[in-house]
Amino acid sequence: MSATAVVGKAVPKVDGAEKVTGRTVYIHDLKIPGMLYGKIKYSDRVSARIVSIDTSEAEKVPGVKAVITAYNTPEIRFGFLKDNTALKKDRVRQYRDEIAAVAATTPEAAEEAVRKIRVEYEDLPAVFDPDEALAPEAPRVHETDARGKPLKDNRLRLPWRVEAGDVKAGEEASAFVAEGEYEVGWVTHCCLGTSGCIASFDPHGNLTMYSNTQIPSLARTDYMEALKAMGLRGRVRVVNAAIGGGFGSKLDTYAHEYIAILLAHRTGRPVKIVFDREEEFFATSPRQPVKVRVRQGCDAQGRLTFREISMVLDNGAYTSWGATTPTVMMMPATSLYRVPNVRFEATCVYTNNTYCQAMRGYGTPQVTFAIECNLDELAEKVGLDPLEMRLRNANEPGEVTPQGFKVTTCGHRECIEEVAKRLDWKNKRGRAGQTGSKRRGVGMACLMHVGGGAKIYRSDGCGTLIKVDDFGNVDVFSGSMDIGQGLDTVLRQIVAETLGVGIERVNVIVGDTDVCPWDVGVHASRSTFIAGNSALNAARMVRDQILEFAGQMLEAPPEILALENGQVVCREDPSKNLPLAKVLRRAHFAKTGNTMFMAAHFYEPDTDMLEGEFKGNYSCTYAWGCHGVEVEVDTETGHVEIVKYVAAHDVGRAINPMLLRGQVQGAVMMGIGYALSEEMIFEQGRLRNPNFRDYKILTAKDAVKVEPVIVETEDPAGPFGAKGIGEPGLVPSAPAIANAIYDAVGVRLNRLPLKPERVLRALKEREAPSGPCGALQREG
Repeated sequence: MSATAVVGKAVPKVDGAEKVTGRTVYIHDLKIPGMLYGKIKYSDRVSARIVSIDTSEAEKVPGVKAVITAYNTPEIRFGFLKDNTALKKDRVRQYRDEIAAVAATTPEAAEEAVRKIRVEYEDLPAVFDPDEALAPEAPRVHETDARGKPLKDNRLRLPWRVEAGDVKAGEEASAFVAEGEYEVGWVTHCCLGTSGCIASFDPHGNLTMYSNTQIPSLARTDYMEALKAMGLRGRVRVVNAAIGGGFGSKLDTYAHEYIAILLAHRTGRPVKIVFDREEEFFATSPRQPVKVRVRQGCDAQGRLTFREISMVLDNGAYTSWGATTPTVMMMPATSLYRVPNVRFEATCVYTNNTYCQAMRGYGTPQVTFAIECNLDELAEKVGLDPLEMRLRNANEPGEVTPQGFKVTTCGHRECIEEVAKRLDWKNKRGRAGQTGSKRRGVGMACLMHVGGGAKIYRSDGCGTLIKVDDFGNVDVFSGSMDIGQGLDTVLRQIVAETLGVGIERVNVIVGDTDVCPWDVGVHASRSTFIAGNSALNAARMVRDQILEFAGQMLEAPPEILALENGQVVCREDPSKNLPLAKVLRRAHFAKTGNTMFMAAHFYEPDTDMLEGEFKGNYSCTYAWGCHGVEVEVDTETGHVEIVKYVAAHDVGRAINPMLLRGQVQGAVMMGIGYALSEEMIFEQGRLRNPNFRDYKILTAKDAVKVEPVIVETEDPAGPFGAKGIGEPGLVPSAPAIANAIYDAVGVRLNRLPLKPERVLRALKEREAPSGPCGALQREG
């Protein structure tokens, strides 16, 4: 691994001081002269026809400047299938449906006006279970699609199916087969910064949206379509405030943004809408609930022969980008471990529940839970240690998976071995003779994720502009965004390393579509890889320009010059070394041929967009990992305590080991919450726990000591060898914990979260009479 001055070093986050001192400006802090406050009236019914809306009393509230409904505004359609509208007309399909909205001079006036809006409904049948929604007699959530074409049932017409090899032949060749059904429910993002925006039109009809979106370039396109629907032709600018957490909840545009636009246009004044905590819970979109059926087989030696997965996803009432998560679920389904024959099929179903969105992992946490728990069951049938089962089937560098993914660097095996060593697997696995109410066990689970972007859209690229001033200060304009993951710091390290300057000399500017280049958004763990490569290539172009000019000054070929420590260095004659700032000023103020050094680069990875048969190389490189956990289960209460947690990740190369470890530690805590405690509780479509008191997110008091293990494989396609790491850290947590619980107390839990009552119920069911053989009971 090549020596570097800045890359690979533990550099603190450059925005850390501003955040801890309260100087960071979030959307909540922004205020524009003349600004109004918007508030939304949500549906009181889960499925109903709107008979009438009376806004007369709301309009009388002092300070109210506008009250809008679908009946006095243009229709704005949005979402992946354009089946959602900003304001609902004639019909509501979920409790979070937006009926009307108010703009007023104070938040209090807006809230009072919303309370005075009266809506008359005619209730309609509803359906909340996706299996029931698939029944022929089930009530239709949508009678027609966005184009008005009648729909025959609640199944989304999305072709999520991939098959490779011969599954039937693979099953016939199997010595052992394990099958199981698994279920995961709703969990939400719990960003500390709630969703919000400010919409503002200038006198020429141009729109500026101040937002905390993760997709400024794509959001700009969505807002332009909204203006077109309104009959407007102005320009759109998106300006990002600091993002107080973004785990996918800000990866699409929402109704409240279009409502702010409608209110701003109606009043001629800027309008701000910011969610309170309860709105953030029920009016933003969670991770999809999924029911998964898995069948896997292997030969007598434990080598996988086939895998078959089918699943049903509760899509909710409308489609967001969350409906596309099966394109990523396919990845571990077909390519985690070496399995030659695979079949995957997913069905997305409309229900009257809240509609779902992308969330960290983008489908891989759900399917990995099923695969990894089932793999332990298969290993038990074979009589193999789950560790050995994984090692025999671990992915290898250079392979092409059944779905057509080209595996370049791969530290899968090394991650498994690191976890086994640090967890003391051989001594702790299967401990016999434990007495007392508290029993310990260990479990592990692996992951595969995109590590070099993912071509979900037509372009997976990112643009970067770099300019250098007369004193060696560098401005980097990136299309990407920092959503808390530390991208600003990583880009500074990459550019500083390339231009041979201190990191304090580099300034990163993001989040303004009028200033920064295009980028597809912050998702798919792509930013370090994609934005990093874009910045690296732009910095190389600037470096070459500087060295070309310096070569003329020094009468030396550029090939023997370099940029190091703020100097132009001549490798063959150190006496010719020059301060970089001197070279820059000479170029700028020359009598003729004046120049300033700047460059632009748009990096587009050489990957395939999966269509048709869903085969091709989805990412430039892939991330691998393994998590191992030791638990202690209290058999009297069902409580599960994490005793030790090891998380090993193939990261390519760690640009910033400090931030990388922080990412893994934070992701693991998120994964543990997903495994043990977090659950959105819906009753007939209504969220019953829309707050941090009743939604059991882990707190600082619940923090677990996590041992992150960095496995470096230095991928040739990544910037300085790096891969993406933002999402993988939570993917295998739930199955690792479930497998450890089985090792401790001998019950397999197939539904998340693994709450104490579910553990205790499974233990009691195991002890209950169940026939002459005392068959193991599955927890429901």
